[in-house]
Order: sequence, then C-alpha cells, then structure tokens
Amino acid sequence: MHLHALNLMILIAYLVGTTLLGIWLGRGQRTTSEYFVSGRNLPWWAIALSIVATETSTVTFISVPGYAYMKGAGGEGGDLTFLQLVFGYMVGRLTISVLFIPLYFRGELLTAYQVLAHRFGERARRAASGLFLVTRSLTDGFRLFATAIVLTAVTGWGDPTSILLIGVVTILYTYVGGQRAVIWTDVIQFGVYMVGALAALSVLLARLPGGWEAAWAMAEAHGKWRIFDFTWDLTRSYTFWSGTIGGAFLTMATHGTDQLIVQRYLASRTARQATAALLVSALIVLLQFFLFLLLGVLLFVFYAYFPPPTPFTKSDRVFPHFIVHELPAGLVGLVVAAIFAAAMSTLSSSLNSSAAVTVTDFYRPLRGERFSEAHYLRVARGLTLGWGIVQISVAFIARALSQRIVDEVLAIAAFTNGAILGVFFLGMLPRRIGESAALMGMASGLLVMLYIRVFTSIAWPWFIVIGSATTVIAGLASQTLREITIRRAELMRIGRS
Repeated sequence: MHLHALNLMILIAYLVGTTLLGIWLGRGQRTTSEYFVSGRNLPWWAIALSIVATETSTVTFISVPGYAYMKGAGGEGGDLTFLQLVFGYMVGRLTISVLFIPLYFRGELLTAYQVLAHRFGERARRAASGLFLVTRSLTDGFRLFATAIVLTAVTGWGDPTSILLIGVVTILYTYVGGQRAVIWTDVIQFGVYMVGALAALSVLLARLPGGWEAAWAMAEAHGKWRIFDFTWDLTRSYTFWSGTIGGAFLTMATHGTDQLIVQRYLASRTARQATAALLVSALIVLLQFFLFLLLGVLLFVFYAYFPPPTPFTKSDRVFPHFIVHELPAGLVGLVVAAIFAAAMSTLSSSLNSSAAVTVTDFYRPLRGERFSEAHYLRVARGLTLGWGIVQISVAFIARALSQRIVDEVLAIAAFTNGAILGVFFLGMLPRRIGESAALMGMASGLLVMLYIRVFTSIAWPWFIVIGSATTVIAGLASQTLREITIRRAELMRIGRS
C-alpha cells in the first residue's frame, strides 16, 4: 500500500519536528556530563515517561495486542496472562529502588559499570561494559529490522528504506541533542504512541456491533479475561511463577544494571527523584500493557464479526492489518508515527548509552585526563554516529537471516543480562569477593546460559534467574577455593620455617 497524502504529511511532520527538537535541545552542551546525563537536572516525571518509552519498542506495540488476540505455538496467550510478567516488573522496580539506586548516587557516575570498577577493578568493569555493548548492538540492530518489517507492511516501503529512515533520523537528533534530547523526545514519543493506541481503541469500539457490552460477553465466553495461571512449569513463559519471579529478575537486570535505563536515573537531581521516576513508571507500564492487551481482545471480537480474507497465522500481523485496512485517513498516519515513536525512543537511548559506556569505561580511562571536555564531547558524538551505523548494519544483515536466527540473536540479551546482574549481586555481598572470582562467576553464568538456551526447553523468563544465580554461586565458589589455596600455601610456608 501507499500512504494517503494526509497520513504522509502527519508522518513527515512528526519526523521533522522530532529532529528539530533534538537539535534545539542540544544547543549549548559543552561537557560529557551534559551530553550523557543532561547536567543531572531533569524532572522526575519526564524521566518516568522516558523509562516507559524506552522499554516500549515497536515489537511491544505490535506483539502485545497479538498475544491477547490468539494463542501462540506453545499454547500460551489469547488472554491477559501477559500481565503476570508486568506484576514481576513492579516487584523488580521496588527491589531496584532499595538495592541499586542508592549505589548510583554515591559519586558522580556516568555509567552503571563504574560501580564495578570501584568494587572489583577495571577488568570486571570492562567485561560488563563489553557485554553491554555487544548485546545492545545486536539486539537493537535486530529490533530496528523488526520495526522495518512492520513499517513495510503498513506503508508499502521496502525494508532498506524503512531501516535507513528510522536509523538516520534517530542518529541525527541523538548526535546533536544527547541525553536531554533523548529524554524529552521520549516524552513526546510516549504521548504519540499512546494517542495512537487510544485512537485505534476508539475506532474498534465504534465499529463493534453491540458496543462494549457485547464485546465483553464474547470475550468472556472465550476466556479472554483470564489473568492468572498458577501452573508450575518451567517451560511455560507466562505463568504466575515465571511472570512474577522471572519478570522481577528481568527488571532488576534491565532497569537495575543496564546502562540503557540506569543513565536515566543518573540524569535525576537526587536519588529520591530517581526512585520516584522508577516507581511511577511501574504504574504507567501496568496501565499501558493493559491497554495493549485490551486492543488485542477487542481485535479478536472485531474479526469474529468481520473475518479477514485470509485467517491470521501469526499474531503480530493482526494489529498492522487492522491499521492498514480499518483506520481512516489521518489516523493511519498517527499510528504509523506511533510505530516510529516506539522504535526511535528505544534506539536513541541505545545510541546515547552505548556512547556513554565507550567513552567513560574504555576511552577516557585509557587516555587519561590529558584532553579537554570539548575533545571528549566530540568523541562522544562521533561514537553516537558510529554505533548508529553499527546498528543499521546489523539490521541489514538481519534481512539475510532466517526468522529463527533472528529469534536466537534476540535471546542473547536474556543470558548476558543474567551474568551482569549476578556480578552486581556479588558486589553487594558483605563478604569480599576478588576481581578474578567475579570474572569467573560471569564466565560461568554465560556458559550455563548458553547451555540452557541451546539444549533445554526452559522458558526465557527463567534465564536471568538462572544466569544470575549461577554467577553468584560460581563467584563464591571461586573465591572460597582461592582462599583455601592461599591458606594452605601459608600453612606450608609456616611448616617449612
């Protein structure tokens, strides 16, 4: 399909407006602190909305309604059980507010991994930072490709055009505006995709025969309102146990130790404001995911009355099909802009956080303080451009891979985040853990997670639980063995003397 002129005008206005806003917000920046954490003076409510926008990608915007619409290949879905994972997100945020946020306000930090340098040493810091950079480049490059697929379906553009358009616009405003542009455009992008979702919801309700009452009755008859599944099964992704436990550990990793989100806390004025932003974001996320799932339930009712020409075989095709064929001119442009917004909010954060980690954890320690802030700011902007090119390149490579390989690469985040979370846990223990033991724990966590991913059918919400637990246990065991070895050597030396 080709976009109607009005839809195209709305989309162009959004893209141009976002770019100009980012350029305007970037004026006057002179230091890396201003570029990476906006001088630590952003309001907590803007940071809260930015956190939500960053964790909401286009895949989320499209796939969560599809989850409620129909069951997946494993028999899960077709209801509201996804919310069990969101309940875990809320538990994880409470834990982060107690354990992690106070750590990040004990000094003038720019990255999460500086904490590891203070606790263990530079090797541990660089290992965690390197894992972050590799994971972020791969996952967000593939996420960019996934967004291009959706845009191609909605607009009729080719994948290369969609990839380049999203990538170039995001690079431009992030390159110039830094974290200040990222957060304030996140606030706008949150508004855009929420308005788009609400607009689609209003059209659905207006089109349904019998209105809300009939929709509720049909959905109830098909079990669409079910929220809880107390089955104990490690191979299922959306049960109460995998959702609350796995979701809590997932959030502790992604929101507690991942630079993508931690950088937002560091832009807050105080630890209290960072905590407020995180906890308020929990409520917003709950309401947002309920809205997305409600869209999926109402799409099920809609297509029960008005079946598509060809039955849907993949759940993530349902919402794009509705956008293309059912929304009026103008609203299509708004929802397409919402798809862009969901993608760009995540990608811009990824570029800025990757540049922050590269400069703060690698370049600056190696180069020392021999250069001016102006030099480090130029390097930061250059790295923003460089990481943007890397992610665009990964997106193009993804086009040549099968969908199965795409899924495998996206799963990297699950087991790398477990190892990083585990080493942070090691650093919080009252017992002193050496750097070598911490690195051994991380390596063990990665190896165990690689085995779990390849050779077992354990569901992905358990990955970070297992990965972080393995890292802690292996780190403690390595430290204990080292202490025993040193003690034996001392006893032998005393015996010889």
